[in-house]
Amino acid sequence: MLQFSLREMAKFLSVFSVRNLLVLSLALNVSLVLRVLVSHDSQNGSFNGFFIEKQNGPQEEAHASKGARLSSSVSSSSSSPLTTAQGDQDRVINLDHGDPTMYENYWQKKGDETTIVIPGWQFMSYFSDPRSLCWFLEPEFAKQVVRLHKVVGNAVTENRHIVVGTGSTQIFQAALYALSPRTEAEPISVVSAAPYYSSYPLITDCLKSGLYKWAGDARSFSKNGPYIELVTSPNNPDGFVRHSVVNRSEGILIHDLAYYWPQYTPISSPANYDLMLFTVSKSTGHAGMRIGWALVKDEDVAKRMTKYIELNTIGVSKDSQLRAATILKVISNSCERSDGEGDSFFEFSYHLMAKRWKQLREAVHQSGLFSVPDFPPQFCNFLNRVFEPQPAFAWVKCEGEIEDCESFLRGKKILTRGGKHFGVSPKYVRISMLDRDKNYDTFVERMSMIQS
Repeated sequence: MLQFSLREMAKFLSVFSVRNLLVLSLALNVSLVLRVLVSHDSQNGSFNGFFIEKQNGPQEEAHASKGARLSSSVSSSSSSPLTTAQGDQDRVINLDHGDPTMYENYWQKKGDETTIVIPGWQFMSYFSDPRSLCWFLEPEFAKQVVRLHKVVGNAVTENRHIVVGTGSTQIFQAALYALSPRTEAEPISVVSAAPYYSSYPLITDCLKSGLYKWAGDARSFSKNGPYIELVTSPNNPDGFVRHSVVNRSEGILIHDLAYYWPQYTPISSPANYDLMLFTVSKSTGHAGMRIGWALVKDEDVAKRMTKYIELNTIGVSKDSQLRAATILKVISNSCERSDGEGDSFFEFSYHLMAKRWKQLREAVHQSGLFSVPDFPPQFCNFLNRVFEPQPAFAWVKCEGEIEDCESFLRGKKILTRGGKHFGVSPKYVRISMLDRDKNYDTFVERMSMIQS
């Protein structure tokens, strides 16, 4: 009987090729796996295609919440399955980064107005305008930059060269390269008044350049010789208007004006400095475009900045420049429109920031454990009203006996950036005001319930 079975089986298998047998084996294995998954549906979670959403128990949720940086701010406008399962009170709120996702609602409403189509044959060359000083600068982007500055009135563009970069970070590096002396025996000192932008030291020293070197707080800088001072106004992290501090004849200034837009601070006059830095990420919310620009008075400095970007990345994405030009054009149009629809980008952004700062101040007052800066009101020429600055970041101080505010808030599942990163006391933290509504609302509610 066994001999017969084996003989028959061999005859049966000879009909199939190796490929047939592999397909049959795969089908049987997939069928077995699906049966196992479906049979455990009621015990382990809901079966969705090839993804199982496991329902966490209390211990698993607590463990997940401890992985603070893993379960941070959601990456899309809808909540993730993990966030939904945990609930707002158990969810970690990551406000460490200034990711400007609060602007998504405005741009979603704009629909096709900001949609562009780029044919596959377009923008294949390295060059945008070989005759231009910044030869990779798209003319349409340059045109819209000048237009927007004129509409808002926040910067002088006449007799200025525009240099485009991959975000303001590359523009900043290009400026350091361009301004550094080539004949000095040691690197030029780079300083900024504390609290300074936390990335300045990291960016300045990341390449260990022989041209420039981070030298710390401008207020305590006493070294003789040339230096570069970074002036961020409004300042990141505390939001105050800044001016140069060292004020010596051998100093060179870079003005970082990323936040000099009317949703954050009153526009009192057009900025008129030798080298001014701007970025799309904070002005429009499109951080993912990675586009920044500089308005440069000195032609030789602009040439050296262009050379740095040429050496670093051989130019800047034309696709990103075209998309940025479209966004800037839509913003300018919305500001100039007189149809009474109230869809001005800066009006929308101003009211949203005003609402958020009101919420935060109320939460801080209710808690009693924190404080935030007070700002003097000013008249804004663009919005034609008086208001207090409402910065993109809140500079929060933990009062009383709390010495490490970042660690304290981390224990409350709120991720922030501590004062030590900005050259000051760890009693301070920087908190982003630019996250999505759901995250921000959860944050202020949680802050208000933190009691001594």
